[in-house]
Parts: sequence; C-alpha cells; structure tokens
Amino acid sequence: MERRWKIKEPGDSAVVEALAGELNVDKIVANLLVQRGVDSFSSAKSFFRPSLDDLHDPFLMKDMDIAVDRLCKAIRSGERIMIYGDYDVDGTTAVALVFSFLRRYYQNLLFYIPDRYTEGYGISTKGIEAAADSGCSLIISLDCGIKAVNKIRYAKNFGIDFIVCDHHTPGEALPEALACIDPKRQDDTYPYKDLSGCGVGFKLLQAFCLHNGYPVEPLYKYLDLVAVSIAADIVPITGENRILAYYGLKQLNNDPGTGLKSIIHVSNMEGKELEMSDVVFKIGPRINAAGRIESGRDAVELLISGEEELAKSLSANINGHNEVRKDLDKKITDEALQLLINDPSQKERKSTVLFRPHWHKGVIGIVASRLMDKFYRPTVIITESQGLATGSARSVEGFDLYSAVESCSDLLISFGGHTSAAGLTMDIGNVELFAQRFEEWVEAHITPEQMIPQVEIDAEIRLKDINARLMRLLAQFAPFGPANQKPLFVTRRVIDYGTTKLVGKGRDHIKFELIEECSGAIVRGIGFSMKDHLTKIQSREPFDIVYSIEENVYNGVSSVQLMIKDLLFPY
Repeated sequence: MERRWKIKEPGDSAVVEALAGELNVDKIVANLLVQRGVDSFSSAKSFFRPSLDDLHDPFLMKDMDIAVDRLCKAIRSGERIMIYGDYDVDGTTAVALVFSFLRRYYQNLLFYIPDRYTEGYGISTKGIEAAADSGCSLIISLDCGIKAVNKIRYAKNFGIDFIVCDHHTPGEALPEALACIDPKRQDDTYPYKDLSGCGVGFKLLQAFCLHNGYPVEPLYKYLDLVAVSIAADIVPITGENRILAYYGLKQLNNDPGTGLKSIIHVSNMEGKELEMSDVVFKIGPRINAAGRIESGRDAVELLISGEEELAKSLSANINGHNEVRKDLDKKITDEALQLLINDPSQKERKSTVLFRPHWHKGVIGIVASRLMDKFYRPTVIITESQGLATGSARSVEGFDLYSAVESCSDLLISFGGHTSAAGLTMDIGNVELFAQRFEEWVEAHITPEQMIPQVEIDAEIRLKDINARLMRLLAQFAPFGPANQKPLFVTRRVIDYGTTKLVGKGRDHIKFELIEECSGAIVRGIGFSMKDHLTKIQSREPFDIVYSIEENVYNGVSSVQLMIKDLLFPY
C-alpha cells in the first residue's frame, strides 16, 4: 500500500544549537528533543532521568480531598466498599491496583467487573444491585462512571455513595457522585490531563497515603500495573505518564507482581527486557481476552493473586482465552475479507460497513482495526447481540469518525466514542440504511490525503551520521508510545552494497546491506515482509528509506542495525 511520507518541522535552529552545546550531543539528538518540547538543560534532565519526586500533588485534582475523606470515613466505620471497573486492560489493572493496595490496610472490600455481553461498558444496574445485596455503602469506580448520570442517581436509592475515578471526557452534566475525580473535567486545573484510568486510581491511592501519613514507597511496587494500563490504553507517554511508565517498566522487568509474572511466563518473555511494545502486543491482549471471551473478573483474580500456583492456573486459563480470541479474530477477519473481495461495489466505496449476526461481539473491534489497516478507510463491523445490531468502528488518521457516526444518530439506539474509535447499537432493520448514510457522510467529508496512510518522520539524516553513540542516546528516549514514538529517519539515495538477500522461514524478509552514494557509509538493516522489493533493490537503482535505529546483538557482540519501515524508488 502506498504511504505518504511527512517529515516533521525541525526545531528552532538557535534552540537546537544551544541545547546541543549544553548537553554535549549532536544536533540530531538535540533536534529530536526540541521536537518533543524538551528545550533546556533542566527539561532534558527530567526527560532522560524521570523522577517520582516530580509527580504532581494529587490534591491538585478536583474533588480529591472529598474522595479521600469519604474513603477514610468508610474504613473507620467498617463499611463495605466495592471497587468497580471496566472489563478492558485499563479497567482491570485499575481495579487490581486499588483493591490490592487498600487490602494492605482494610479487608472489607470486594470488586466488580461488568459482563461485556449482558451489562455492557461502564456502570450497570446489575452492578449497583450487586453492591446493595452485598451491603456496600461506597463504590469506587475506575476507568468509567463520568457519564453514568442515571446509574449513579439510581445508586442513591440504596444509600450508596460513589467516588468516580475516570479519565474520559465528561458529558454536559457530571453525575451526582460524592466525588468526581477526572483530570478532563472542565473545572479541573490539575497540571496533567492524559492519565490512564489506572493512573487516576494511582493518584487516589497517592492522596490516601499522604492524608494518612503512610509511606508511599509500597504503592510504587504496583507501578507495573500502571505501566500496563498506559501501554494498553494508548495514552500519551508524556509528563506524569512518562514517569509512571518508566518506573512501571522497571518494576515489570525486575520484580513484577505474581499475576503479571505468570503472564510474562505464558507469553514466553521471561529473561527479555520488556518494552512498552511488549505490553501492547503480548501482555495487554491476554488480559483483554478474559473480558472478550469469558469475564474480566478472571483478569482481576489473576492480577491480585499472590500465590504462584494459583496465578499459574489462572494465567493458563487466560492464555487459553487468548488463543480462542486469536482463532475467532482470524476466522472473522478472513470471512470479512472475502465479503469485501467478492463484492465489486466495495472497490469504489470510501468506507467499510459489514454485518453478520453470528460474528463474536468480543472481537469485532479487533476485526475493524485489521480491515481499516488493510484498506485504510473508516470501518464499522456489526454483529447481533441480544436482538440488536451492535457495532465497533475504527477510523483512519485525521478523520472524525465520531461525527460520521453522529450524523446517523436518528438510526441509532446508542453510540459513543471519539474521533478514531466508536461503538454503536441499533435495530437490525436499520443496518442497511446506516451503511448507506455512513458512506454518504464519509464520501462528503474525507479528503484524498486521509485515505493514504502517513508515515511521520522525525528528521532526514545521512547514513554517515549513524554510530553506536547515537544508538545509545536514542535508546534513552524510551519508554516509547503516543507523543513519544521511537524516532524515524529518512535517508536519500542509498543503493544495495551487493549482499542484500531474503531471510526468514518463509523468505519474506530482506536483510539489507546499504551504501550511501554521497558518503560511502555502509549500514546493515532488516525489512520485514518486503520481499517484493528485492529485484529492484538488487538492480542497484538508488532509493530512499525510512527507518528506526536499533541495537543488534549477535554472539554477544552489539552493532547498529536499521529497522526499515518503508522505501521508495523516486529517481
């Protein structure tokens, strides 16, 4: 698939030059820092050496004092407290964090995860009634609740107070909870707005420790859960998230909780230095699979477990759920691809909307993402659930998916989401008309550029600029993720040195040895699934490459290797 290359605007040259001198680094590194908002010695020190001392005072968050006072009152009075969270990774890690830490000081706790299929996302009537039946007088909701106006009002009928800990954008009216802790509240002046749901739960516990004079260090042992939530929920790796992710990864690599340690084991990652990408592609999907296939409660049971044998059994069970999830994912994706291939009218469409009543609700979001990646157009995958059509939508970069769905709101029973992802429910009889109206809206509003995937490049450099010191400095930019992606570079006019060849079990990948025309510098690299380019590369025609700079270790010897992301033959 063709891709657009977009090179970021370079940082202010005077600032870059001054920073390079202050830090004794070359201008390539200084420019990358300035692009990330790091433009002074002190900010560079904070970037390269994150400190837990730089975490913000949690009481700067609106309603935090009210929440902590109510929590402490409940503990003093011996009240039963329910810890309530969503069924995805962010929600289950948040529940595991708050439940596990509070349990160190107080035992009259229980947790609740709603069922994806019978209750849906967020606060449910069934969950509130379960709290009432269990004698709970306080519910702490995590990663959900900020829009649950009617449900939280319903809880008042049972004399239940709510502390909402959420990170989603509130609606027009806040729920009538005792405290609504959400940095995205319009009236909240908290310095950092992009915490994960688990991150907001962490701030509540940080405030709890400060209020009671408890040491905060034991809380830091749970930062592995926070790091998992940050990676899986795709929040920016900036500010407080960068600090929490940095130390959370250290915890995950050096002394993970029993449950996470068992997930690392079943993921075959023991002994590997874990990065955020490992969480995204290995740990996160396994935790998510519990809620997709069975129950998110299984994930929490594993994450709060302190017994190795129990954790081993639970992680094997969750790993089994993940295998089922992968089979369903592949089967439904293949079926959806065939529907698109066999329908000639699909070639001219600007969107994809597919409906089959037998598709598994737990994986339609994944399928939507896969089809969107393949055809690069806004995609809605719909199945039947409890007599209604339920869909999951994904969008291309820069296109406002939420507005497209909202334009069909008269056909929908409910919908929600944001610019890049959404969920929706409608009568089955409305699916065909929805597909038509959705396509009309997309066609009228999407630009040609938005239908071509974009590769965002940090800077253009020469192969002769690449060395071991640059590689080591770039490694210190980690942890990587949104707003701090691994740097990508472009180099022009490289040619095959003569040893480039196919490698891998299926001989699908290319092992490069490239020489730069202007300098004669030679660098090795690897390009996955690029075998179709081999003949042209071996013709010795010059081409341009986009790549990241990686460390390759072979027989204990470290060397520089380029990870080739894309290439063009423009000459």
